[in-house]
Amino acid sequence: MLYLLAVALCIGADQAVKYYVVSHLELYESAPLLPGVVELFHIQNTGGGFSILAGHTWVLTVLTAALMAGIAWMLVKKYFPHPLAMWTLTVILGGGLGNLIDRVRLGYVVDMFHFQFINYPVFNVADILVVCGTIGFAAYYLLLHDKLNVQKETPPEETDDGTGTPDGPR
Repeated sequence: MLYLLAVALCIGADQAVKYYVVSHLELYESAPLLPGVVELFHIQNTGGGFSILAGHTWVLTVLTAALMAGIAWMLVKKYFPHPLAMWTLTVILGGGLGNLIDRVRLGYVVDMFHFQFINYPVFNVADILVVCGTIGFAAYYLLLHDKLNVQKETPPEETDDGTGTPDGPR
């Protein structure tokens, strides 16, 4: 239940920031957020990250829906039961659903964060959630998953007499 609430909070945060930008900035208008570092810049992205597959929103919609369904299934089944895995998948799901809502409802994703000191694509809260969740899940999987599974698969000490004690009955 806590994970479901977290997904809803992620979606709510993403949609609230998008609503603010759409209601306060015209398309392609910007406003300083942290001057010289990042600004709000209202754009419509018909593609994925880095505008990959721009103009093919339906492909991204189907792909995102399938991926989010898979992640939701993994969460429900506790496929990766470790709390770090569960939380990172929760954050990925919340971000993915935030962008999926835009694609279904609008036909594009509202992006708004623009770094002023480097040339980097404009992004949104959902993108931050997906990227941070993916990095966290990769760290879990690469650093912890095998170690945790080895501990679970270590068989109990075997006995010759079936009593469960190494030396037999006392």
